[in-house]
Amino acid sequence: MSSRQFHPRRLARRGASWRQLVVLYLGLAAVIGLEIAYPLIHGDALRIDTLATVYIAAAVVLFHSWLAYGFRFASTFAVVTFGYSLAIEVLGVKTHWPFGTYHYSHSLGVQLFGVPLLVPFAWMMLSYPILLAARRIAVTWVFFYGGLGLMIWDLFLDPQMVDAGRWTWKLVGPHVPYEPMIPLSNAAGWLFAGMGLMALLNRLLPQGRRKKSISSLVPDLLLFWSFIAGVMGNIFFFHHKDIGIFVGILFALLITPYFFQRRFGRPDLV
Repeated sequence: MSSRQFHPRRLARRGASWRQLVVLYLGLAAVIGLEIAYPLIHGDALRIDTLATVYIAAAVVLFHSWLAYGFRFASTFAVVTFGYSLAIEVLGVKTHWPFGTYHYSHSLGVQLFGVPLLVPFAWMMLSYPILLAARRIAVTWVFFYGGLGLMIWDLFLDPQMVDAGRWTWKLVGPHVPYEPMIPLSNAAGWLFAGMGLMALLNRLLPQGRRKKSISSLVPDLLLFWSFIAGVMGNIFFFHHKDIGIFVGILFALLITPYFFQRRFGRPDLV
């Protein structure tokens, strides 16, 4: 008879410690706090707030992806998203395709080939919750749902960043509805580029059940908060009421089926 003994606990995926969870939720709270402070500050404090928000949010989603799905998932997500978004942004700055003619100011920090290092991390911060939502409710159309989500998110972001002088557009041709400073080509570019990124991530990232000790609360709150902050900020603080209403409706139509599924749908698989 074999002397080996079976230890099922050793084969189980380890969960997160309470210390890791504290760090995770403190990071999420910091992101929300920084975004609440954004319309209330000015000057260099506003620039620092912008940088801190993006970098902390990116760290939060990477930390959550590692705790929830493991190192392979988190590292693949980070490398693919960073590499793809940097490449598409460099292409955009140098050739004006697929977004249109624009350039970044130096207020966003260190640049790589004319693109602030911050920008790929901004792609990361919302690509993760949108990917999880797409994998749940658009199984065979992950690329389209994900690309649409990134495009709608950018409709909130662009006017805010243009007003703050973070980047500047040369308007050629029609503009986005209610956004006269943003060319329609930018929305089309985000849809196209977003679909490419989501197709890659869905193809390369392993499918698997989330660790039981890690809920989806962090990415879900980031997604929902992006909606709330975009609507409230544009209507009450950034003087873009029409944008807040128009893009808010689009965002609500996108995320409502996902949160309905979370509440009433099948158990978590991703």
